[in-house]
Amino acid sequence: MLLLLAEYLQQFYKGFAVFQYLTLRGILGVLTALVLALCLGPWMIRTLQIRQIGQAVRNDGPQSHLSKKGTPTMGGALILSAIAISTLLWADLSNRYVWVVLIVTLLFGAIGWVDDYRKVIEKNSRGLPSRWKYFWQSVFGIGAAVFLYMTAQSPIETTFIVPLLKDVSIPLGIGFVVLTYFVIVGSSNAVNLTDGLDGLAILPTVMVGGALGIFCYLSGNVKFAEYLLIPYVPGAGELIVFCGALIGAGLGFLWFNTYPAQVFMGDVGALALGAALGTIAVIVRQEIVLFIMGGVFVMETLSVIIQVASFKLTGKRVFRMAPIHHHFELKGWPEPRVIVRFWIITVILVLIGLATLKLR
Repeated sequence: MLLLLAEYLQQFYKGFAVFQYLTLRGILGVLTALVLALCLGPWMIRTLQIRQIGQAVRNDGPQSHLSKKGTPTMGGALILSAIAISTLLWADLSNRYVWVVLIVTLLFGAIGWVDDYRKVIEKNSRGLPSRWKYFWQSVFGIGAAVFLYMTAQSPIETTFIVPLLKDVSIPLGIGFVVLTYFVIVGSSNAVNLTDGLDGLAILPTVMVGGALGIFCYLSGNVKFAEYLLIPYVPGAGELIVFCGALIGAGLGFLWFNTYPAQVFMGDVGALALGAALGTIAVIVRQEIVLFIMGGVFVMETLSVIIQVASFKLTGKRVFRMAPIHHHFELKGWPEPRVIVRFWIITVILVLIGLATLKLR
């Protein structure tokens, strides 16, 4: 929106041409979303408290969590609002990738909002039934996958890329739709499973989103892409504005979500952010890199799968409680220790993911 204004004003003053630079608009996206989140955060927390939109706590979980009962939730709406406003202000709105990622994020956020609303407002402990949650995730995930497949402008946009192996690329054809569906829906649920401790999910999301922003910028530049032997995806660079907005909104939310949390993001935030990461990774053809950098999300998801499978097959549990962050809590780790150590793991994994840019 402001990019169009800058283009118009450029005819009167050449200095407005600076807003054509992606790096500047990416930085402005970070700062705008951060300021919005910090300014709107206190108001949103007060509103949630007044409306008694508080977190329900499981009785079979760690006893330390009982004190969190009633903490305002659905704070993910703050993140999504800051991301949407910042993106609409600074991104090139003629770019199809910007709209795909933004719409997917908001649609998955809508699923989470309904789930949170039923749990918190209607006092329905089941929330949105799993079958309906997965149904709508599938509808939106497949919709995004089909759109990206139908609008692909070159074969590389639907080719499976293997990091470290520069000569290995697998044309997927219609299989691209299947892969994209699993990446978007899987990433969405993985972040949601991780969101169980104060700040545990949001900072890894910010770090992975920031790293994906680097991939977007490089993949959208033909010279950088050619030099680094990564797929050149015209227009992908514009997603650095969305990634910047995600970073700013996430950091602003973390200001209030850090231990002890004043507000939780709820499914409205977790499902949306996970879907956003998955969609961006698909666009820049870095699904495996997302798997690496989001290792904490993967670990949390696998812990749940292993726990459920083990209990159904043998009647025994592998972990004291799943997802795995609760297992460490029940082993005696203080909550801040679990959170910070998972953050450290994410830093390492993100650096490994970025290293694949040169190790080809």
